[in-house]
Parts: sequence; structure tokens; C-alpha cells
Amino acid sequence: MPQNLEVKIKCDSFHDIKKALNKIGAIYTSTLNQKDIYYRNSKGLLKLRIENGKETLIRYNRNENAANRWSNYNLLEFGQGKAERFLRNVFEIETVVEKRRLLYIYKDTRVHLDKIRYLGNYLELETLVINGKNDAKKRFNEIVYLLKLDLKKQIKKSNRDLMLEKKK
Repeated sequence: MPQNLEVKIKCDSFHDIKKALNKIGAIYTSTLNQKDIYYRNSKGLLKLRIENGKETLIRYNRNENAANRWSNYNLLEFGQGKAERFLRNVFEIETVVEKRRLLYIYKDTRVHLDKIRYLGNYLELETLVINGKNDAKKRFNEIVYLLKLDLKKQIKKSNRDLMLEKKK
């Protein structure tokens, strides 16, 4: 099961972050239009991500109360246009999160600049575990330092949780 180390921080603007990403040599790869459909599930989070037409079912577990947000996940890819219709007849939908994501890569860390409908702007880092957790933590700390992020401001909630809170 793949694993990564994550952080999420709310942002007023992406201007300074984009400048810092360019300065450190992070590579902008693409703009992604994503729709995440979260399903009611008692064993972790389950969502269907529709990204520029591609559908991927993602199941993940993450301890939101831990000091570090290690996430274990599984991916199941589908052909276009069939999974959403099928899954809505199998699972109860909890919420839907729509976002526009600017994706950058820096040394096996995915940097997401997300503009989330109804929630605002968020920076997310996802450092992939390749050579163990210690190596991932070292690479994660490097980009946190280079981007001058304050981890005390991190949000330890999924977009699902943020959207459900917004609806209350």
C-alpha cells in the first residue's frame, strides 16, 4: 500500500508560494479540475476522484490527530464516465468537493495549490514514502523549510470534513 506524508494549510493567496516554488526549482506540471465524491464508509475515507475526465476510486486511512499526517492509500482506476453512475447506486454520497488544482513537483513531493469551491485556497504537500519514513520526513521538512511554512497553521482535516462542517 503506498504511503505519503501530508500537510494542508489555508492560504489567502498563492502569489508568494508560486514565487517560492519557482525559486527552488519546483516543476509546474499541470492544472487539474477535480471533483471528489465522498461516500459513507466506516473503514477510512472512500472517494471517487474525477480529474479532467479520468475516474479513480481512492481509499485511504490517516490519523488526523497524530503529529505527522501519514496517509496509506489504494487507487483503483476506471474508464471514463461509468464509475460515478455505478457507485452512486452502491454507496451513499456524503459530500462532493470540487476544486481547481495547480500541481507542482519538488523531489518526489507533490505540491497542490487548490482553489476549492465554497472553502477557499489551500496549499497541500504530499511527500511519497520511497526509502522509508525517515527519508520521507527529511524530504518533507526540506520543502517545508524552503517554502517557509508554519506547520502550526496546518489543518488536520480532510476536504470531506471541511465541506461537511461548512454545510452545518
